[in-house]
Amino acid sequence: MSTVLHISDTHFGTEQPAVVEALLRLANAQMPDLVVLSGDVTQRATRSQFIAARRFVDRLPAPKLVLAGNHDIPLYNVVARTLTPYKNYQRQFGAALDPQFESADLLVVGIKTTRRYRHKDGEVSPDQIRHVAQRLLLAKSRQLRIVVTHQPVHVTRARDEKNLLHGARDAVRSWAKAGADLILSGHIHLPFAARLSDRYGDLARGLWIAQAGTAVSSRVRHEAPNSVNLIRHESGSANEHYRIERWDYAAASTRTAHGEFVCVNVTSVDRQPCKVGDRNRDRG
Repeated sequence: MSTVLHISDTHFGTEQPAVVEALLRLANAQMPDLVVLSGDVTQRATRSQFIAARRFVDRLPAPKLVLAGNHDIPLYNVVARTLTPYKNYQRQFGAALDPQFESADLLVVGIKTTRRYRHKDGEVSPDQIRHVAQRLLLAKSRQLRIVVTHQPVHVTRARDEKNLLHGARDAVRSWAKAGADLILSGHIHLPFAARLSDRYGDLARGLWIAQAGTAVSSRVRHEAPNSVNLIRHESGSANEHYRIERWDYAAASTRTAHGEFVCVNVTSVDRQPCKVGDRNRDRG
């Protein structure tokens, strides 16, 4: 089994120390094969906030795939936003803005959806859609194929429609056709898991979205606490499937000495069989 810990919207600068420590305990207990941080690493993209975020990320087990969000571009420093929008991010997390991870059972492709000319909205270009699809087509059949964006390609509430990723319709159809299984995202601080056919109709493959809440920030929505996802992938069996587990933070109480993340919902998804082209590549 391969396990991915999906966290998002840490917003360092507004982090809650007790929640940070609880998330570290969860990560060390679960020992994931990969940690994905799907953007808004910091609150205001300052150097000190990125340093704090890097210290946190370094304490997490396993490899990490970190994506920039709209909060990771300077908001008030117009010169920096125009000329070097990702400078502080790249100092701590490297030059790659479209990070990728691959193992025997996982292919995870991150895509930069932030734009210096957009305040909050995200965008995916035709070239980016094509690039991601080409990478997905090279995956092995046993690999769970995951795309990571910051802004979501699907929302469940009318007031969040304005936060949808620009270009999402073309992206979802293209990536489903190329074999994607799951899209991970954040931005709206509201966790859920859903079939993307609910919004986009018939797709070439059963593609899902797993939306993470804010992992450790005080900027929670009133209807959702701090929240993260665990994705568990069972490969190599006739009935291959994966699970999307939502874990919410529960504060300390008279029963517990400190707060903990607890599993509150599990969604089980059966993967569709691989295509003939996939089998041919696996034999090659």
